Amino acid sequence: MPEADQHFEIAIAGAGLAGVGMAIALKQEGREDFVVLERAGDLGGTWRDNSYPGCACDIPSVLYSYTAEQNPGWSQAFARQPEIQAYIQDVARRHRLHDHLRFNHEVTDAAWSVENQWWEIQTAGGAFTADVLISAAGALADPSLPDLPGLDRFTGRTFHSARWDHDHDLAGRSVAVVGTGASAIQFVPEIQPQVGQLHLFQRTPPWVLPRENPRIPEHWRERFARHPRLLGLARASVFSLLETFHVGFRHPAVMRLAERRARAHIAKQVADPQLRAKLTPDYRLGCKRVLGSNTWYPALCAENVDVVTAGIREVRENSIIDASGEERVVDTIIFGTGFQVTDIPISHRVRGRAGQTLAESWGGSMKAHLGVGVTGFPNFFMLLGPNTGLGHNSVLLMIEAQIAYLRRLLRHRREHRLAALEPTAAAQDAYVAEVDALTEGSVWTAGGCLSWYVDDTGRNSTLWPGSVRAYQRRLAGFNAGDFHAELAQRAPDPVPA
Repeated sequence: MPEADQHFEIAIAGAGLAGVGMAIALKQEGREDFVVLERAGDLGGTWRDNSYPGCACDIPSVLYSYTAEQNPGWSQAFARQPEIQAYIQDVARRHRLHDHLRFNHEVTDAAWSVENQWWEIQTAGGAFTADVLISAAGALADPSLPDLPGLDRFTGRTFHSARWDHDHDLAGRSVAVVGTGASAIQFVPEIQPQVGQLHLFQRTPPWVLPRENPRIPEHWRERFARHPRLLGLARASVFSLLETFHVGFRHPAVMRLAERRARAHIAKQVADPQLRAKLTPDYRLGCKRVLGSNTWYPALCAENVDVVTAGIREVRENSIIDASGEERVVDTIIFGTGFQVTDIPISHRVRGRAGQTLAESWGGSMKAHLGVGVTGFPNFFMLLGPNTGLGHNSVLLMIEAQIAYLRRLLRHRREHRLAALEPTAAAQDAYVAEVDALTEGSVWTAGGCLSWYVDDTGRNSTLWPGSVRAYQRRLAGFNAGDFHAELAQRAPDPVPA
């Protein structure tokens, strides 16, 4: 290990909503001895990276802000990417986080030093040590690309939706879009009127519910700004409404009601019976991410769009051959194929007490106590870790519950002058068993589909199977008995007065 550039009490990996929220919480605790290591040249995380046409949040705007930093100025019911990115930048600026940010410092390796009781961290911009390492890398960070035969010989332009090539003019081009997930459902209707021909390669059709995205009138935005309690009431009302949806995820039969609405949406917008059949899912709604759009089906009904369900056999220099042998000439391929969610890249870079990486310790299925700490990894904690994603409500509320929990944990560590805290194997196993029991029989395991929620072992390792309120209650207190406490071998940090 080269000599470290600097030592910090706490290092945070990632400057998206989770990392920024954690940094704000540390400052509110009076902690200034921390650093935020960000791989890119700006903060924002997924809202920095995803700038494709039409990119927007699929959770109502009123819920998509920190509870203590609510934004009265959202211009639409579902905020678009530029507004969300501007919000994150504004919050970071107001809390004076930039002195703590290290841009272009991607974490390439992090190893726990048993001898020194700290993390030795290698980044693209230098080496650091830190007593505590918090991963805020997130799951929607690294694009997932399919391994298509012949893709390397394609002479046209290719890119993933999360790395949109804004310099590539799509006007009049023959474009192949691979994937029909949450990103494609937003950018396809935006580019369809521009392109000459659009070939949409669909493996599995998504369930799509109708969704408007009305503008929020200026007088309402002014009213929210003048009366924060009114904004809080609107937020609480939307939250409570969305909370009810988790019942359907736990009890798949309930989803038949929502499926009727989705089928009616298809019937209303897709007149061609053959196309309608292609676009109608054969699995329970909720098994994959439920999407909302009023523009998706009309775009697919356009004369210049071809929905291909045969799969891709190979890619040639200027065409794609589907599984039936039909060739389609294309000059651009756009991948809307999601992210590396169940095998997050940072799990291969973090090595714990025994020298094993997170990925090795997980053995193909991510597990963490409360979705936050991992046995064998002292003083390593995760925001949006295993089983903390949501299919029904704002994930920001999950992040805030984890941040509040880590505030209590870090306070306990400092007050008791402990070198390290690490979940016991018994506590982690019990929690994982609890999550698995809640998932049993849910729409994710009994819905009849394969999705990114479920890992290669067949286990849901991404989503929290209950309500947000249940998770908040679960993290409301810190139980020191769930953790192995390691006494300091070196002089501890002083406890502030």
